Amino acid sequence: MKIDKKQWLYQILFAAITIVLLFPIIFAISNSFKTLEEATNHIWRFIPAAPTLENYRHVFERLPFVRITMNTFLIAFTVTVFKSLTSILAAYAFVFLDFKGKGSLYFVLISTMFIPFTVTMIPNYITVSALGLNDNIWGVALPQLSDALGIFLLRQSMRTVPKSLIEVARMEKIGHARIIRDILLPLVKPAVVSTGIIFFINSWNEYVWPVLILKSKENYTLSLALQMFISSEGGTDFTVAMAVSVTTMIVPLILYMIFQKYIINTFALSGVKG
Repeated sequence: MKIDKKQWLYQILFAAITIVLLFPIIFAISNSFKTLEEATNHIWRFIPAAPTLENYRHVFERLPFVRITMNTFLIAFTVTVFKSLTSILAAYAFVFLDFKGKGSLYFVLISTMFIPFTVTMIPNYITVSALGLNDNIWGVALPQLSDALGIFLLRQSMRTVPKSLIEVARMEKIGHARIIRDILLPLVKPAVVSTGIIFFINSWNEYVWPVLILKSKENYTLSLALQMFISSEGGTDFTVAMAVSVTTMIVPLILYMIFQKYIINTFALSGVKG
């Protein structure tokens, strides 16, 4: 089959973009298995001459790494559950319920996506401090229990569900909770799953807010553990930092590879008017 020049250009462009995006991952994995001497002298050699697990062993000995991983997981899991729940309920209300000011309220909620984090950072910090949740993983999770992006994505997905289906259920005196659980969620399950994965990955990779709240190593998340090696000890522990980096990226990469079809479909449907 003959391929024209335009298709060749697209393929070359896509290949170049792929290489650029994969390069940091390959770089981190490669150097995490090198000795410090080899990484210093041959940093661009992607296949280590003498692969070693010493950097990973050093991470587990130097830090309470299991606890740090659990902290990260608990925060990400809690944020994902609550964001998904609030997004489902809000999206359902905006699509299937009629109330005064619905359009204006939706516009205000979606507008919050464009407010910089620096604007809400100080009020959130003051609130968390007043509740005594400084240096506590729940202080990290608390301000993140709802999300305008989730409301937007799930609303777009729910708009593809015929309103007549929900109206018939309400005529049969079925409550909103049962409608959502038994009728709506099975129909929009891919969107709910993919939105939840996006929430989980974003929370897992969060750095700025945790670094403001968490002070002790026992309460650190993986992103803070990584930064500890990069900032204060990056000159001597570069390969260890790469080992932490690789460990940090494993869970998000696995989740994305498993659910990538749902994630892509959700963003594709977000532009479809139902």
